[in-house]
Amino acid sequence: MENLTDTITEWLTLYGWKVVGAIATLIIGRIVIGILTGIVKRLMQKSKADETLVKFLVSLTKTALLAVLFIAVLEQLGVETTSFVAIIGAAGLAIGFALQGSLANFAAGIMLIIFRPFKAGDYVEAGGTSGVVESISIFNTILKTPDNKKVYVPNGSIMGGNITNYSAEDTRRVDLVFGIGYDDDIKKAKQILERLVQADSRVLKDPAPTVAVSELADSS
Repeated sequence: MENLTDTITEWLTLYGWKVVGAIATLIIGRIVIGILTGIVKRLMQKSKADETLVKFLVSLTKTALLAVLFIAVLEQLGVETTSFVAIIGAAGLAIGFALQGSLANFAAGIMLIIFRPFKAGDYVEAGGTSGVVESISIFNTILKTPDNKKVYVPNGSIMGGNITNYSAEDTRRVDLVFGIGYDDDIKKAKQILERLVQADSRVLKDPAPTVAVSELADSS
């Protein structure tokens, strides 16, 4: 019995304060993490950042701080963390190489959310696809095509090419091409088209519409 008591006393002497310190570190660390993530969230919301980006960065900040807290608790318990950190770093490097494409889409998604070349509801041409933007996520953007198809376009493809936003401006010019024969009267054709344009209430007066000959092709 005395040996057991001595063993418990020795264990408490060696590890008791370490356990108490680790628990205190864990509790205080969780409180500090909550405060810091709250500050990050408020600052980003005050800067009117996209809600998707706010949630992502808050989650990323919390995860990183929890990892640091976990290592601090292990050190408080007397666990050697140098090799542990090295293993995490090596694993992160291996995962990074394995997910190069996904990480590229991830980085492009953040850039899309920050710079906002388009928003949900815009009609765009990007990544080789044209359609109405339904949603923008971290890895891909969903476009709804005119023939009612839903296309998931990788964000890396969008940021790696040209982006045409047809909804960026309130007005947009529409080019209509009409063919006539060489025996037809060009002047009369222009007058007819001008009358039709002027009679259409949907056509803006400013800028004024233009009717002109674009080319003299081999046939009408």
